[in-house]
Amino acid sequence: MTSVVIAAHNEAAVIGRCLDTLLAGAAPGEFDVTVVANGCTDDTAAVAEARTGVRVLDLPEAGKAGALNAGDAVAVGFPRVYLDADIVLSTAAVRALAEALDSPGALAATVGRELDVTGRPLPVRAYFAIHGRLPVFRDGLFGRGVVALSEDGRARFDRFPELMADDLFLDSQFTREQKRHVTAYTARVATPRRTGDLIRRLVRVRGGNAAMRRAAAAGEITVAVRPAARLSWLRDVVLPRPWLAPAAVCYVAITVRAARAARRAGDAVEWERDESSRTAARR
Repeated sequence: MTSVVIAAHNEAAVIGRCLDTLLAGAAPGEFDVTVVANGCTDDTAAVAEARTGVRVLDLPEAGKAGALNAGDAVAVGFPRVYLDADIVLSTAAVRALAEALDSPGALAATVGRELDVTGRPLPVRAYFAIHGRLPVFRDGLFGRGVVALSEDGRARFDRFPELMADDLFLDSQFTREQKRHVTAYTARVATPRRTGDLIRRLVRVRGGNAAMRRAAAAGEITVAVRPAARLSWLRDVVLPRPWLAPAAVCYVAITVRAARAARRAGDAVEWERDESSRTAARR
């Protein structure tokens, strides 16, 4: 039985859509689904509880690592799929992830990535014209909001650490040969609707990644963290596609601004999700 763990903090607007799509084609008992509402001040738990066959945990404290660990503690099956509440993933996509993990040597799997830039301002679209082509996303597990692990893959670590970069943590557990990418299915990732929201998201991402690298250097976590590829945007994206040079100007300007803000914030960087991209109607 495939288990799906969804950490959800104030996701009442999108959790219904996530669950309905996930379960639309599932046979009774095919998936073991746990939604961990954590620190919610909305009716995330109630919306999830309205779906048949969904286990709901309601934790008083907000925190994604704690929510994932709580979900893991009650999940009963493998593969284990960790799914963000704002990502829409079909029944067939989850089945394909499970099938991919049956291949020899496979320990982790994810799907393709589709960036939704519809209606976004020019700087946001320009940023993702570069970002969406970075080769790191071809072999990484991050940036999609969905990671599936086999039982052996999940045995690579005990608990999720109290770090914001949970997807980078998972990616760091496995070699390229141990990962599978199911490109027949994609996770549609909503990009920020305003440039300021994008910068705030990047500050959080940079802060989380930096904290994880510091933890690895200090021996607090025992995995080799993927190094930052600082010039990949130029070497791998713009030089082979010189027509993207104008977009690169926006990309660099936004990246530099976010990097400076992250340095100023230092250890004070906190989890701050992008609310502008969560525009789905409540169901």
